Amino acid sequence: MKYFLLILFSMAVIFSTAQHKFRLQLTEPSTVRTGGTSFYKTVAAWKWKERDSLAVKEILSGNIPSFYKKFVRINVSIIDSATGKEVNAYYFVAPDYLSIGTDDDWARIPLTPMAAQVIADSFHCFLPTRKMVDDIYKQATLKLEPVPMYAFRDSSVTMWQHHLIVEGQRKLRKGLIAGIKKDVVLSGLVSRYSKPNHEAIYGWHKLDGKAIQPLYIGHINWWVDYSHGIRLIYRTIWVDGRKMDYTEVLSHPTLKRLLCDEEFSDFYRY
Repeated sequence: MKYFLLILFSMAVIFSTAQHKFRLQLTEPSTVRTGGTSFYKTVAAWKWKERDSLAVKEILSGNIPSFYKKFVRINVSIIDSATGKEVNAYYFVAPDYLSIGTDDDWARIPLTPMAAQVIADSFHCFLPTRKMVDDIYKQATLKLEPVPMYAFRDSSVTMWQHHLIVEGQRKLRKGLIAGIKKDVVLSGLVSRYSKPNHEAIYGWHKLDGKAIQPLYIGHINWWVDYSHGIRLIYRTIWVDGRKMDYTEVLSHPTLKRLLCDEEFSDFYRY
């Protein structure tokens, strides 16, 4: 079944804001849920397409840990060169990279941008830009040192091992986490260089704030490895108190700088 058909079967999504907090509310999933450990055992020998398909099915059924639903506010600002005035905005981001499972047994799951887009659409979200990844890192409460791995980078087993390594670093600390993955991002380079079947990745910040992975569009869009992560951003942006869709912001000649530091910001989705 193609990814876009799965949207038809996704659970109802409601976002609520109160006192600068934001929560993704899903219809309660079935009492019989697949934990992160079981998911990775199932997909241990699977290729990317089958793994993506199962991951999308599980996530759209609501099988995500409860902490993941508590989105975090990110504040940004720019100076309008035409008026000299400061423009302030904020948006809400998932506290971690996309994950599968229960509160007691969950795991981060790298995905292709195609699968990520299906989930983002269903949850009324979008994927970040390079600038947003940097802003999220700066405002994260939990910054961890990247841990590179070198063998079988695209295998499910390596993805599971990397998740366990990150959890060993985290040591049950809570809060907006960053520095542990390369983000699959939106980038005008994909459209400008006529690479519609490619993906853009960026990030994996070291503790000095420098990203290991510069903005890169060399991978074909079905390539996904242990280091990739999917960060969801709620698509409404609050600009000086006014609600705007992220596509409106990115298409605005001035306001686009709130979300993007590239010359072109015309690539909105995969």
